[in-house]
Amino acid sequence: MVSTKSINSFRREDKTLKSKGEKSQPIAYLLLLPTFLFLIVFSYTPAVQAILYSFTDWDGFNAPSFIGFDNFIEVFQDPVMLQSFENLLIWTGITLVIGLIVPFIGAELIFHLKSKGSQYWYRVLFVIPMVIPGMVTLLIWGFIYEPNIGLLNNFLRVIGLGHMTNDWLSNPGTALFSLAFIGFPWISGLNFLIYYAGLQNISESILESAMLDGCKTLTRVFRIDIPLLRGQFKLLLILGLIGGLQNVTTPLVLTNGGPGYDTYVPGLYMYVSAFQQSRFGYAMAISIILFLITILLTVINLKFVKTDTDGM
Repeated sequence: MVSTKSINSFRREDKTLKSKGEKSQPIAYLLLLPTFLFLIVFSYTPAVQAILYSFTDWDGFNAPSFIGFDNFIEVFQDPVMLQSFENLLIWTGITLVIGLIVPFIGAELIFHLKSKGSQYWYRVLFVIPMVIPGMVTLLIWGFIYEPNIGLLNNFLRVIGLGHMTNDWLSNPGTALFSLAFIGFPWISGLNFLIYYAGLQNISESILESAMLDGCKTLTRVFRIDIPLLRGQFKLLLILGLIGGLQNVTTPLVLTNGGPGYDTYVPGLYMYVSAFQQSRFGYAMAISIILFLITILLTVINLKFVKTDTDGM
């Protein structure tokens, strides 16, 4: 049995630790203060200013003039903006389907390899592209699509399909789909790793029970893996939607929104409105609308896309 002396000793030590913890709390808050200041100055202040300036006519130099909701009304009447939203729906729809399905298939194939060494090297191969700067990747794809010496047209000529060569990024019928095709074979390092980590976390007892019941590979994928990976699908869906709404760099670098407005997206139109047309108030109205759409889609996803852990 534990003696009374030992119990009293434990109590004194506990009180000492609590006293030290209480004394260290002010120091901890003081150390966090610079972080909060940076957040306020560089994150929250610009966001509040964007909301305020979205109700003004401001060119970035002269004093802004208050115009109420005129910018927001114009957004929904602007034919270029409406075209941008249509392009965004097509582009995001394609990339979401690809980004959710193809990496999952890749993760499943590698997870089912019997050799641990093979699994390791395939994982490395799929993750290596993550270290390549995004701008470099876009320039490489720009070269692939180049109509005269690009790899894609040259490949078509070599295999006897020269009649299918195209000016992929300048043709209104192919430009948007060419941008959506970027990233082939679409096994994104991040998406792949999220799926693969989810597969590794599936209990061995579940997999062994499925094997003893004679569960085939495809049956296991649809009956066990996909239901248990709904959390990963949900996360990647949110990230894909947010990434689509924030997409600016790809069309800016490769097509500048052309031909015409065929590859314009709201993020690019916001950039053009601000830095090429000096319509900062209008650009901020676009940014507020994109922010609200992002919040709405995230809430819908969290509320209606259920996973096995949501009720826990």
